[in-house]
Amino acid sequence: MCTTLFFSGCNLRCPWCHNRELVEEPGTLPEIKPEEVYKLLQERQNWVQAVCLTGGEPTLAPGLFNFISTLKGLGFKVKLDTNGTRPRVLSRLLEADLVDYVAMDIKGPPAKYRLAAGVPVEMEAVETSINLLKKGTTRYEFRTTVVPDLLTEEDLLAIGKWLSGAPCYVLQRFVPRENVLEEKYRHLSSGNPEFLRQVASRLKNCFSRVIVRD
Repeated sequence: MCTTLFFSGCNLRCPWCHNRELVEEPGTLPEIKPEEVYKLLQERQNWVQAVCLTGGEPTLAPGLFNFISTLKGLGFKVKLDTNGTRPRVLSRLLEADLVDYVAMDIKGPPAKYRLAAGVPVEMEAVETSINLLKKGTTRYEFRTTVVPDLLTEEDLLAIGKWLSGAPCYVLQRFVPRENVLEEKYRHLSSGNPEFLRQVASRLKNCFSRVIVRD
């Protein structure tokens, strides 16, 4: 079993993000000290074997390296969710063999990255993170949340060409919620699962495996 830890704060402002409080109001959330986390996990170690670090953006957190080192020392496997904008942090974690799996969010094709991320993005940093994962030995996946009014089939095929050769690409169906960052996306259609399956079929030559999560 895996438990999930949410980190507050993010350097992106994806308009469809469903963790608005973590992104816009991190100071209003209760702070949990690392020692409390270690204690809680150790008390549940008989049935919790892994920890997923998500957010927000975990690589922004000060002390992340030592935090993960302690988790690994306690015997837990670690999965990291990241937007890939902090390749130096990612590189250090990979080189130290501190993460067992990485899920990197790909917001859209390069031409639409600013629109999908809500702010200007240093694409060189994203490219560096992509290459770190491709050239490394840590298991990973790239994943894209398919927002109907934002990403087209052509956009997804462009992403496939961009990331071609990766072992796993995940298409995630957008689910509208009341706490989505921008109001227009709170009542948007979640899209057609059949559309995702059709796109996945067209992408199968780009990746070893294409997964649809709906």
